[in-house]
Amino acid sequence: MNDLVKYEVKERVAYITLNRPEKRNALSYDFVQAIRNTFLFAEEDATCKVIVLRANGDAFCAGADLASLQQLQNNTYEENLADSKHLAALYLQIYHSKKMVISQVEGAAFAGGCGLATVCDFCFASNTAKFAYTEVKIGFIPAIVMVFLLRQVGEKVARQILLSGDTFDAHKALQHELITGIFDEQIIEEEVFNFAIKLCKHSSAQSAAATKQMLAKVPELPLMDAINYAAEMNAKTRASEDCKKGINAFLQKEKLSW
Repeated sequence: MNDLVKYEVKERVAYITLNRPEKRNALSYDFVQAIRNTFLFAEEDATCKVIVLRANGDAFCAGADLASLQQLQNNTYEENLADSKHLAALYLQIYHSKKMVISQVEGAAFAGGCGLATVCDFCFASNTAKFAYTEVKIGFIPAIVMVFLLRQVGEKVARQILLSGDTFDAHKALQHELITGIFDEQIIEEEVFNFAIKLCKHSSAQSAAATKQMLAKVPELPLMDAINYAAEMNAKTRASEDCKKGINAFLQKEKLSW
């Protein structure tokens, strides 16, 4: 951890806080690396069950850092490819995390920052949050974030969002099913914490990790391959400790808390 990203755990909820407010939490190479390192730490932290991604300052994340954008013009193709893969690795790390990840969006979530917010399993926004994929307006393309956006909202909505580059509010984001819910900015921190605690208490970590694994893999498979994979996962999970514990509690009519 370093000053760019803050980390703390409260009642099994780990908070990863973007801390570059003077740059509107814009994504530079070093900042992306710091976020990746912190997520890796959280992934291995036994005291953490659910991760909340949030930000200090008046923006959640404004997308690519201006200095980074300027540097792109001087990079070789190989350098730009390496930088692109570095950013892609961050999104994949969050998408494939074994733990449930919630983003708490206050202020602007633009371009790569919008992708960062919405790649999480759940995304809650304040009623003043703004979203946009603005790449086409500066002659760039929303390449990496598009991969995840298409999975989330489908091609029709993705075309509207990505080709217009328009900014939209939290209510439109909810309509597009990009986010999970909206809270007033005075209560969003409390509501997100309460939701995270509910996940901690009522969801098996083993089951959540296996479900996330399947959610990522099943859409890539042909029908029969998906069915066979699902059957294998079903059989494997029946032997897990959490499944045995859960079924026993259900049969004994005992209240279960994870």
